[in-house]
Amino acid sequence: MSVKKMHKLPIELLAAGEKISKQVLISAEEAPNFAMRRFIIEAGGFMPLHSNSVEHEQFCLAGKAEVVIGDEIFTVKKDDVVFIPASIPHSYKTLSEEAFEFLCLVPNTDDIIEIKG
Repeated sequence: MSVKKMHKLPIELLAAGEKISKQVLISAEEAPNFAMRRFIIEAGGFMPLHSNSVEHEQFCLAGKAEVVIGDEIFTVKKDDVVFIPASIPHSYKTLSEEAFEFLCLVPNTDDIIEIKG
């Protein structure tokens, strides 16, 4: 068991997409079943269409974004909850001047990521 301060944890810039950072809050090494990450997509940023071999449970913390999940397009904002099934293509694009931030929980199993576009 551990308690940490989010603002003291490192944030890494991601190569995929544009203006995206990831912060690991609870790693696969710390928890037996799930990892918790925080993603920040700055204004004008996006994550390209991709798929993961694991499901995603997400909670929107700030901002507004267009989220593509399979063949559907959603506008999500603070306090929305998003579920992305395993292997379904999805993408994100910030729609506000404020950064879009969300928590993302994933199972601690091998995750094969495939960029689609």
